[in-house]
Amino acid sequence: MASLYKKPIVVTDPKAGKRVKAKSKKWWGRYRDENGQEKRVPLATDKTAAQAMLSALVKKMEFKAAGLHTGFEEHHKRKIDVHVEDFEKYLRNKGSTQDYVDRTEAQITAVLEATKVTRIVEISASRVQAYLGELRQKDFGITTVNHYLRAIKMFTRWLVRDHRTDDDRLAHLSQMNADTDRRRIRRPLSPDEFDWLLRITETAPPLHSLSGRDRAMLYLIGCYTGFRRNEIRSVCPSSFSFTSDPPTLTIQAGYSKRRRQDVIPLRADLASRLEEWIAEKALPSPCDSLITARLQRTAEMLRADLDRARLAWIKEATTEAEKEARKESQFLLETNQTGHVVDFHALRKTFITNLTRSGVAPKTAQMLARHSSIDLTMNTYTMLGVMDQAAAVEALPPIPNRKRGDEPQRLRATGTDGKLNPDQPQKKVPTMVPRGAENGAVEPAPNGLRVAPDCTEDAPKQGKRAQRKNAKNPEQNGDFRAASPRTASRCINGRGGDRTRTGITPHGILSPVRLPIPPLGRGD
Repeated sequence: MASLYKKPIVVTDPKAGKRVKAKSKKWWGRYRDENGQEKRVPLATDKTAAQAMLSALVKKMEFKAAGLHTGFEEHHKRKIDVHVEDFEKYLRNKGSTQDYVDRTEAQITAVLEATKVTRIVEISASRVQAYLGELRQKDFGITTVNHYLRAIKMFTRWLVRDHRTDDDRLAHLSQMNADTDRRRIRRPLSPDEFDWLLRITETAPPLHSLSGRDRAMLYLIGCYTGFRRNEIRSVCPSSFSFTSDPPTLTIQAGYSKRRRQDVIPLRADLASRLEEWIAEKALPSPCDSLITARLQRTAEMLRADLDRARLAWIKEATTEAEKEARKESQFLLETNQTGHVVDFHALRKTFITNLTRSGVAPKTAQMLARHSSIDLTMNTYTMLGVMDQAAAVEALPPIPNRKRGDEPQRLRATGTDGKLNPDQPQKKVPTMVPRGAENGAVEPAPNGLRVAPDCTEDAPKQGKRAQRKNAKNPEQNGDFRAASPRTASRCINGRGGDRTRTGITPHGILSPVRLPIPPLGRGD
């Protein structure tokens, strides 16, 4: 049993000057450890406090004897720098890139030094929050401040998971809304801008150890696959599969940001261009990298190529007025009037934005972007303008239940104005006689299709064929085959060509008609 006692001691009597026996001022505790050996330790001068300390020691020994000891006390005695070093090794051993490990370690160290933490028990949420506020006062962006908070919270969560402490002291701290203070907003390149960039870069002189041809192909891969610069740098001829259907480009897990093998399908025209480029390079081994440069200054490289393409675009103006207008334009500018910038990562944003413009389902866009959150795909990497919104609005169904005689402008544009007279009975769509049916076996058209459009009955330019009457029997007008009811004929489009089921003409990165891969030379 554990017990308290005061240790007998020998002191000098100040009055008599003799050595006398006395009791210690501090209470001592007597207990047995997990191995059954008796231990005696000094506790406190207050008996109540000493009793609480002794109870805690007994409880600790009982946990040890039962094999339930956590060992928090040993970790709490160690300096915080030792834990940071162990966390850095943990990140490296789990496969994180060296750049990520170094950046995370630097941010954690900065927070700990600023808050004067030397032991785990000294970590304070209020002091960390105060340091983040100081960063904001130093004009650090919210995104940057969130990176610091994310790093230190990752460290404290690891301390709990690794059983170095039982309490995550920063668990309740949350990140700020970065949308209220974005310092660098990337913008996607328009199809015309990307066309000019490729055309001019292909014949440009070498820059940053890359020829103009290689830089153009680097931009092409980035814009039509969404891969990041370090992922593209790992690409070699064996990464492509041109014989599969569809052709694919594979990034190994060791080079992917999410540490997984990524396979992206390629457009047929892009695959053809890449296959031609690889053949031109004639590398000794299919495992040799196609891009040999380090790709550390891609923003500066792209900026130079954008400036070169813009100068060529301005020079192509045929009149002085047109040249001045082009100089005032934001076409191919690195930074536009709203402060949105173009760097190499903006090619990834161009890829994802073009997917959305092409009518791709959000979930499909998220999969191609390789994002863990649909919010990141739709809100951060997608930028749509007023024209994109206008096209979506025009795709809505027409306004129903119009009054008779109230002809919409759109109806006039299709060649039907003046043809619908409310005072005359409307002609009906001819009844449909299935092939092989006898006379009288007819199927009436649906109610919504009773009124035949003028382009099928009354159009004056259709000739005699437009005046064909309703079929009465196969001998008079020939056989008719019933087809599935359609809501409108093609002439309602008014512009020729087909439309998608949603009513939006296909365009963007997935459409080979509206946005093909731009040729890489004026002579192509």
